[in-house]
Amino acid sequence: MMPIVLILAATLDYLIGDPWGWLHPVQVMGWVISLLTKFVLKYCQNSLTQRIAGVVISLILIIGSGLFSWLAIQSLKRVHPLLEIGLEIILLASCFALKSLRLAAETVLQPLIEGRLTDARLVLRNYVGRDTENLTEPEILRAILETVTENATDGVMAPLFYAIVGAFIPVIGPVPLALAYKASSTLDSMVGYREAPYTYLGWFSARLEDCLTWIPCRLTVLTLALVSGKPMHVWQTCRKDAVTDPSPNSGWSECAYAAILGVQMGGTNWYRGVAKHKPLLGEPRIAITPTSISQALQLTRYCFLLWLVIALVCYQLSVNN
Repeated sequence: MMPIVLILAATLDYLIGDPWGWLHPVQVMGWVISLLTKFVLKYCQNSLTQRIAGVVISLILIIGSGLFSWLAIQSLKRVHPLLEIGLEIILLASCFALKSLRLAAETVLQPLIEGRLTDARLVLRNYVGRDTENLTEPEILRAILETVTENATDGVMAPLFYAIVGAFIPVIGPVPLALAYKASSTLDSMVGYREAPYTYLGWFSARLEDCLTWIPCRLTVLTLALVSGKPMHVWQTCRKDAVTDPSPNSGWSECAYAAILGVQMGGTNWYRGVAKHKPLLGEPRIAITPTSISQALQLTRYCFLLWLVIALVCYQLSVNN
């Protein structure tokens, strides 16, 4: 059933994405993280207890997400196989963010193209952590492209990677590992900061997410390099620029797209009035435009489809053997 689940989950995400107003697994994860975080920050007042609590919260959420989904799937399997497949498809589709990324980009680009700079800044604030009130048009375009290319790995390719790994382990299946990774990614986005009050609480989730994303990120870069038709250029650019980024993954992801598109990402961003300089990634052969963002989204779709096809072929070969 693995091919059916993967294909229909990918199709569901492509056609529908995350329907507005529907309960999403990430929302539930967010509620749990918020509840546990408030409890810990209230009763754990020193760095050691907060570090230990950070490990406990991470293990509870990550293992709990995978285990709960596995139990739910197994329970429905006993009722009827079609219910099991339906739940797997819905849960797995919720792990992918292909359409969500495209809609987010389009939501910001529309007012920007129409010349409504203030509206574009306001909308962009929903998707990035940087200050947006004073961004120029080129800075907004860079922010969109950086968001699209960074999240291509942890929002699209990494969940697919873990779904494929789980699919080749019959006892587990594609959903639990994908949801467990999604839980790790959600933890990192909520508490994986060096700034207070998450300095000690979020250290483990940040390191764990970096480790879990490392392999799918490198495979994504390799796939992008091959799809682009200029693998050496992409690899050399990443070896030169991506290594300067403090993140072991987002810099590589962004840099690969920058090398392919011929643009430059990185530079100075402002966070709560404080300037933060990110390493420059790629060479500014051309300026970032809405077309650059569309091309980046298309590249992500190509990578996703290529991984999906390879997984299905390998699965069929393993079944036949």
